[in-house]
Amino acid sequence: MDFHQLLIDRRSIRRYTSEKIDPEHVRLILEAGLLAPTSKASRAWRFVVVEDEAMLTRLSECKPMGAAPIGKCPLAVVVAVDSTATEPWIEDASVAASYMQLQAAALGLGSCWIQIRDRFTADGTPSNEFIQEALGIPETCPVVCVLTFGHKDEQRKPQDLEKLKWENVHIGKF
Repeated sequence: MDFHQLLIDRRSIRRYTSEKIDPEHVRLILEAGLLAPTSKASRAWRFVVVEDEAMLTRLSECKPMGAAPIGKCPLAVVVAVDSTATEPWIEDASVAASYMQLQAAALGLGSCWIQIRDRFTADGTPSNEFIQEALGIPETCPVVCVLTFGHKDEQRKPQDLEKLKWENVHIGKF
């Protein structure tokens, strides 16, 4: 599959089978994140790989809506970043997360970005702090997102190229 087709076919997957992910595929997903470009080559991201079912269930409680896939996936990667090491830490973490999702798609696996930054638990605790405490992540390493990965247990239609918002593209000036 060429890269353009991969972009068309990749969709957020929220339902997974119970099948474990091949360790070599896990390595390739993580390697994709480690290959992502960063500002001034800071490489300040930190990835926490979670496969333990009890911890995945606990992490799924990081916000009242939208985090359920964490508790039902065989693998989650928490994407955090040392915010003291680089100014554009959000961007650096986001690029790495996107690379990992694209690698998963290339392997035929599903993934979903679960937003953590600026989100809160049901009792009002920042989702970031909830996850940092659960996984022992230092305070200086805010969590941007949790990526869920697994073998797809749902099928999504490819992107409809007719619905692309070309009117949002401006050439030369706005």
